[in-house]
Amino acid sequence: MKTFEELGVERPLLDAINDMGFENPMPVQEQVIPHLLNSDNDVVALAQTGTGKTAAFGLPVLQRIDADNHTPQALILSPTRELCLQIAGDLADFSKYMPAIRIIPVYGGSSIESQIKSLRDGAQIIVATPGRLIDLINRGVVNLSNVHTVILDEADEMLNMGFLDSLNEILEHVPDQRKMLMFSATMPQEISRIAKRYMHDPVEIVVGTRNEGAANVRHIYYMVNARDKYLALKRIADDNPHIYAIIFCRTRRDTQEIADQLISDGYNADALHGDLSQQQRDIVMKKFRDRVITLLVATDVAARGLDVDDLTHVINYGLPEDTAVYTHRSGRTGRAGKTGVSIAIIHSREKGRLKEIERIIGKKFERKEVPTPEHIIEKQLYSLADRIERVKVDDAAMEKYTPGVIKKLGWLTSEDLIKRVLSLEFNRLIDYYKDAPSIDFIDEKQSKGKKEHEGPRSAKEKDRRTAEKGMERIYINVGKNDGFYAGNLIDMLNKEIKGQRVDVGRIDLMPGYSLFDVKKGDARRVVDGLTGSDFLGRRIFSEIAKEGKDYAKAAGRKSKDKEVSQKQKRQPKRSRR
Repeated sequence: MKTFEELGVERPLLDAINDMGFENPMPVQEQVIPHLLNSDNDVVALAQTGTGKTAAFGLPVLQRIDADNHTPQALILSPTRELCLQIAGDLADFSKYMPAIRIIPVYGGSSIESQIKSLRDGAQIIVATPGRLIDLINRGVVNLSNVHTVILDEADEMLNMGFLDSLNEILEHVPDQRKMLMFSATMPQEISRIAKRYMHDPVEIVVGTRNEGAANVRHIYYMVNARDKYLALKRIADDNPHIYAIIFCRTRRDTQEIADQLISDGYNADALHGDLSQQQRDIVMKKFRDRVITLLVATDVAARGLDVDDLTHVINYGLPEDTAVYTHRSGRTGRAGKTGVSIAIIHSREKGRLKEIERIIGKKFERKEVPTPEHIIEKQLYSLADRIERVKVDDAAMEKYTPGVIKKLGWLTSEDLIKRVLSLEFNRLIDYYKDAPSIDFIDEKQSKGKKEHEGPRSAKEKDRRTAEKGMERIYINVGKNDGFYAGNLIDMLNKEIKGQRVDVGRIDLMPGYSLFDVKKGDARRVVDGLTGSDFLGRRIFSEIAKEGKDYAKAAGRKSKDKEVSQKQKRQPKRSRR
């Protein structure tokens, strides 16, 4: 393995990166740095997030700057404000012993006047988001005629965010004789077109393989019914006491709703999405970096540029449509030589998508059972025991208070004291998980053998009427034929049931009726609240499901009576003779 010095990096930069603790170049740095310093070819580098890209282009860019020339000589484009600031900050660290070099970040969502003032004071390197840079070019503030190096970081994401026309416009302002480098996690056709149009005989550098997941990441999936995804998420969080994770959702609405639920349930969580103001996003990201919050629920675009090296988990609340998006997500953990876990919480209809991702990234997902309440409680207890064992005790400070506490608790045995400490911490958790059911999705093939002795219809009917352990099965007299679905049920429960929120378990939607599980202690409250309410003009009847009652047959009679009634209404009256 070569050293940074052997790659051609000069002393001021070597001193700075030594101060930062860099010892040996990462693979992408070993390949890119010599090209930028010594070759005339442009470079297309395919590398994942967290592979050391910023130093790979930042060190040679800084080395090629003429410090006496105060006009822009290098332009670095990034898709988001957060990544723009991160790159500018890293370059400032690298140039610690090069005081004459000025690096200016320009981006939307901040005062353009202050950015204009900074640029007029002179800068050799501009780090920019495309929209704000075009605005500054059009105002005559930025002149790119002396730029000799252009870097496009996360080029594929810039295309995903609709910046293709902006990139074309910006590159028209840069001299033809310049060195250009594109970093991308994937190689869509548009990237190839940009390379063909604007780059000179580009060399392709691939770190790993195309679309490959990060080498230190373990890929796991849990399969549950769609309605149980949130319950699975909570169990995963509870089973990992030291979790520090990003939870990725597809939509802004899902992101906010899941974050709100986690906060309501007592987790240190918050949301990051495009509906937040820039100030709100900055506050959320600072809290996450400072570990004030440990679960960040985010959309893919909002999480761009959020550079955190020690994430323990990335959680996919469902799989993205684009494999490249999954690669971006999973690459945020297992960075800087550490290991990480990428988790997918899926339902059965996403199994095919999972196989496709496995094929493209060249890695297998492990199927795991959703953590059981017993396992979760055991993990949490041992975590607390570990914290107690490792806590630093200041004997001098405690000496003043210890005698009084010993006098108060001295009658307890050590075993009693431990039990009380654990109960103080875990009564809520134990109460929550008491009699909690299994929520793993069971494939039809897996369950077939268990029910062969039963007739197909009787087995299904019995299963529908039987609640999970610790739950009560509730009947309601509307179903899919009435336009009644799971979302309608949840809305009704929130609207009609007073007091504490009702946790819903398994839901079975039939054509003429529905059955669902609630905790035993909530069953009577739910039945009383639903009975007599209204759904689209239909009066609701509800009851605790009865073991011997054939609800399918009853619903069939109801449907037949309704059909006959409607036919009679449609038939013309016969004339009397």
